[in-house]
Amino acid sequence: MWVFYLISLPLTVGMVLFTLRYYAAPHVPRYVLLTVGYTWLSSLSIIILVPADIWTTISSNHDNGGISFFWSWSYWSTFLLTWAVVPLIQGFEDAGDFTVSERLKTSLHVNLIFYLIVGSIGLFGFILLIMMHKRWSGSLLGLAMACSNTFGLVTGAFLLGFGLSEIPKSIWRNADWTTRQKVLSHKIAKMAVRLDDAHQELSNAIVVAQDTSNQMSRRDPLRCYMDVIDDMLTQMFREDPSFKPQGGRLGESDIDYDTDEKSMATLRRHLRGATEEYYSVYMTYVLEALQLEDKIKNYERRNSTGWKYISSFRPARTGKFGSLCDTLEFFWQCILRKQVQKGLAVILGVMSVTILLAEATLLPSVDLSLFSILIKSVGTQEVLVQVLAFVPLMYMCICTYYSLFKIGTLVFYSLTPRQTSSVSLLMICSMIARYAPPISYNFLNLIRLGSDKTTIFEQRMGNIDNAVPFFGDKFNRIYPLIMVIYTLLVASNFFDRVFDSLGSWKRYVFETETEDMDGFDPSGLIILQKDIGLSKEAM
Repeated sequence: MWVFYLISLPLTVGMVLFTLRYYAAPHVPRYVLLTVGYTWLSSLSIIILVPADIWTTISSNHDNGGISFFWSWSYWSTFLLTWAVVPLIQGFEDAGDFTVSERLKTSLHVNLIFYLIVGSIGLFGFILLIMMHKRWSGSLLGLAMACSNTFGLVTGAFLLGFGLSEIPKSIWRNADWTTRQKVLSHKIAKMAVRLDDAHQELSNAIVVAQDTSNQMSRRDPLRCYMDVIDDMLTQMFREDPSFKPQGGRLGESDIDYDTDEKSMATLRRHLRGATEEYYSVYMTYVLEALQLEDKIKNYERRNSTGWKYISSFRPARTGKFGSLCDTLEFFWQCILRKQVQKGLAVILGVMSVTILLAEATLLPSVDLSLFSILIKSVGTQEVLVQVLAFVPLMYMCICTYYSLFKIGTLVFYSLTPRQTSSVSLLMICSMIARYAPPISYNFLNLIRLGSDKTTIFEQRMGNIDNAVPFFGDKFNRIYPLIMVIYTLLVASNFFDRVFDSLGSWKRYVFETETEDMDGFDPSGLIILQKDIGLSKEAM
């Protein structure tokens, strides 16, 4: 029972550590890294516990004390971190105050407003439940757990639907070099505009900070706070000597920052936010475009180079195996990788169709879920059961998180390799943790273990059909049908055509790569050619 879990847990720990190291900015505090890492680990532990729980239920193994303990640890750790610890630390990190106590007060104030709103909604729902279902006999704990995941089940269905359609399509499109070049030329042009805006915003913030510092005397009681801001500017210029503020200007609201401690905290927060925005855009797409240009040139010159990969971004390989490594890299980068991407897109497309079929046939009594059929067919083989449960469940998680990141990067946070701030990391981990239990609950509905077999996860989560009657007795079977219809509309680009016809409403829809495939963007190509020239000079 524990073989698969003991293998998956170290791999999950390694994946969490690698992700943190890849995305976190150097200045992120250790307590933030520990909080984010533990939150990711506890939420992903729910996903790797589901296969073990399924095997225990199928095999009628009554020795389930270990799974019950790990369920309690994973779920309640995730719950407390998501709704209490992470928001508090996030508010603390986002605050611009100068002392620990003041930053903590600001965080408590911001989160108290949020908790009051959520608590009011929860109280209204609880009163409505009592009015509509007076003879409800379930446990209060089961009700609370079920209600806390209802939002995740409903919104998660739409996030899952978008990912099921978009991930296979984007992998297939990106396998074509010309198509990817078109997409990147558009993205670089858009990012260049964002970079200019971020540069202007940072320049304004620097001018405001410098002007405030110049006007403040050395004996001013707020001077100690201004010195902290001055140190921020000094460190920023030391880390990036090439940055030159241009066109910074003062606005009408920028002349009152030296009135009290709170206004100084606002100035500090504004400067920090402008700095993070400036360093979180543009370079990711430029680097990818330069590497793609490198691949195309290597493929075109394959006969003259002897089918060896000659990179423009690193020194030539030397030594006994240098030539062999160059040849292997050429075959992978220029020949095999495209075929692997297309094969992966086909496999994921088939999995998406299989998941949609399983979701669409939840209401009828006929079991058409391929995952359910496969798991039941190998019911006596522990490892196979857990692998067959884990693979589609992980794919569902990836699809959901892909859509979640799409929304987040457009509205809430930035996710940039080695430049992601503390606030963005904490917001991302909070969102991931909120959707792990609902995704697992949805998957358990797809495999149909039978009415006489209930997993420990379902026992602890409660049954929403019974606990939340105002959603209907068949809530868990009906809402996936809506998700299936939504996914088909996304796959057919229905929403793109609708929002195109509505003009300005386009800003409220997901940004997909379909609109960037219509030819090259001239401004993006000009910017890219300049960066290619700069990279050659650096070499």
